[in-house]
Amino acid sequence: MKLISKLPGALLVFLGAFLLSFGGLIVKSFEGATLWQILFWRQLFFVVLVIIFLLFTYKKKIFIALYQSGIPGFIGGIILGFGFSAYVFAMYNTTVANANFIIQTQAIFLAIFGYLFLNEKISKLTLASIILAISGILLMVGNSLSPGQLSGNLVAFVMPISFAVLIIIVRKYPKVDMIPLQLFAGIAAMFIGYFVSTKISISANDLFLAFIAGFFQVGLGFIFITIGAKKTLSAMVGILMMTEAVLGPFWAWIFLDENPQFYALIGGSIILFAVFIQFYSLLIKEKI
Repeated sequence: MKLISKLPGALLVFLGAFLLSFGGLIVKSFEGATLWQILFWRQLFFVVLVIIFLLFTYKKKIFIALYQSGIPGFIGGIILGFGFSAYVFAMYNTTVANANFIIQTQAIFLAIFGYLFLNEKISKLTLASIILAISGILLMVGNSLSPGQLSGNLVAFVMPISFAVLIIIVRKYPKVDMIPLQLFAGIAAMFIGYFVSTKISISANDLFLAFIAGFFQVGLGFIFITIGAKKTLSAMVGILMMTEAVLGPFWAWIFLDENPQFYALIGGSIILFAVFIQFYSLLIKEKI
């Protein structure tokens, strides 16, 4: 674990985003598992990895670390748990490209929530990015042809909103350790999958995919990003996180022959451009 913490922060964030980009491909590769079964097993293996990481990091003080995360950590974890659930639902009910583009709006929601709850000013560049992002969202969601895809697009917004709320909580309470918070998130999402699903038994192939998704794709992905973000400027983190939006649809196109719709590509491009403007404004603020 010490080896991971010694790696450059930007490299860790990039590796985390790279791992997360395989999420859509893995979810759509399950043979017969329902989305709620996928959620349960994926989060179960995610929880196992986080516990292992906490044991290596805190050893006998693991319960102290969980306690010190307090109410903010618990609430933030529950919110992120809903985000995990929405992610699986979205990937199951819309295209990988749509879901990945929508997830990138987290920077826009973060700017809005920062203004509402932290009294952070919105610059002209940020305002322009918000307007652009909204236009891209309307173009993408408004041209969803089937009710199923429309529901997937709409639910996908839970993930960036939950992530933005989570970051606001962490910024409000900077002493909250994000790793224990992720344990709460994994358990919350696991319970959602368990109680909504009629049964949890799945095939050996799907169980293996759930292990890959929970342990490596989501587990290591979030841990890398969490550690890397602590020593990387926020604007740089956001830019590196765009790797997920670019590579996610690419993997789906290569391995699943999933071609994004024209309006999804145009709307998604507008969203990515809007997010880039937002990060550019942060670069100016942080004087990189």
